[in-house]
Amino acid sequence: MSTPNKDIDKIEVRLKWDPSPSGAPVHDLDIIAATYLAEAPYGSPAYLVHFDSRSPDGTITLNRDSRTGQGLGFDEVMTLELERLSAAYSRVVVGVAIQQRDGRRTFAEIANTGVQVREGYTNLAEDDFSAVGATTAATVAEFVRSASGAWEFHGTVRGFDGDPESFAATMGSRTPGA
Repeated sequence: MSTPNKDIDKIEVRLKWDPSPSGAPVHDLDIIAATYLAEAPYGSPAYLVHFDSRSPDGTITLNRDSRTGQGLGFDEVMTLELERLSAAYSRVVVGVAIQQRDGRRTFAEIANTGVQVREGYTNLAEDDFSAVGATTAATVAEFVRSASGAWEFHGTVRGFDGDPESFAATMGSRTPGA
C-alpha cells in the first residue's frame, strides 16, 4: 500500500552566533556530522564531515564555514542529502563543537547562539543551546534509516564536555533506548 507521507530527503543544518568582543579571542563553532554503518550504528563513525572536509560520495557537505561568527544570519551551513546516502549507512548524527584553542569556552559564554535543522522551508528543530549552556559541544540531530529505508529524524539536543576531537569520536555513542 502506498502512503502520502514524504520521506526526509535533503536536510540543512544552520548555525549562528555573535562574534567575540573586540580584542578577545574569536568564537569558532563548527558543525560536525558523523555517519555510522548499518552493522555498527552505535560504534565508531565510518567517517566525519566538518570544516575542510566532505563525505566521500558528496552527500554531506559544509556549504558555509565561519571561524568568527561574523555575518548576517546563519554563519555556518551543512547540507545532508540523505536520499543519496548509500544503504551501507543507517545513522547520521549531527553536532556542534566549540573550538577550544584559547581555553575552555562553553555555549553560555557565546552570545546569540542558535541552530536550525531544516528540510526545505520547514524547521524540523530549532535550539539556542541554553539547556546545555555549561557544555562545550552538543548533538543537535540524529537521522536513522528505518527497516523500510526511509529516514527518521530525532532532534534531541544533548550536551558534551570536551574538545572537538573527543566529541567527534563519542557524539554518536548513545545506545538504543538511552
